[in-house]
Amino acid sequence: QVQLVESGGGSVQAGGSLRLSCAASGYTSSGYCMGWFRQVPGKEREGVAAIHTRAGGTKYADSVKGRFTISRDNAKNTLYLEMNSLKPEDTAMYYCAADRSVACNSQWTRAIAFGYWGQGTQVTVSS
Repeated sequence: QVQLVESGGGSVQAGGSLRLSCAASGYTSSGYCMGWFRQVPGKEREGVAAIHTRAGGTKYADSVKGRFTISRDNAKNTLYLEMNSLKPEDTAMYYCAADRSVACNSQWTRAIAFGYWGQGTQVTVSS
């Protein structure tokens, strides 16, 4: 059973930076697609970025390309999301997700495809 715990959220002014972390446990030796999603009340959960733990390939939503960077430290079993040049529209609850059955290249934005989720961490960006 994979367990995911996010941290690093907070409040920041527009233009600022935050780094989210997702500590994972219960992994098998198989590679996983791991992703960051975000959600605001009344809207669907949106894929922000994804990375495969073995292949290392990354994917980004157009809205965050050039500002956000996803990375992972396999030795620490930790996923990161470095967020720079934050905008008020980045305000959301951010979730970490993982699943070894998700095709990272083509399915990473499909929240319903991921079987493991963290509890979320709130990011608030003020103008």
